Amino acid sequence: MSSLKSLGAAILLSTLAVSAHAGESNRLNINQASATEIDKTLVFVSEDTARSIVEYRDQHGKFNSIHELAKVKGVSKRLARYNRSRISFE
Repeated sequence: MSSLKSLGAAILLSTLAVSAHAGESNRLNINQASATEIDKTLVFVSEDTARSIVEYRDQHGKFNSIHELAKVKGVSKRLARYNRSRISFE
């Protein structure tokens, strides 16, 4: 019986690990994405705002956090936090 519990726990852990990894790969790398990719992937981000994000990145370098992204004109702290799960900074 304990070997069945161990097997069940192992299966659960491996499933969670795969799910977590899959979630990361679905994120948009904000430091490499084009304005079109940003516009299509992030919620409530217009074409103009997406272009502003790319222009800001080109002028100031890579983003390292949601707080830095919120410095872009048109991106509020609330909007940046709302899209946090869709963005990576790699």
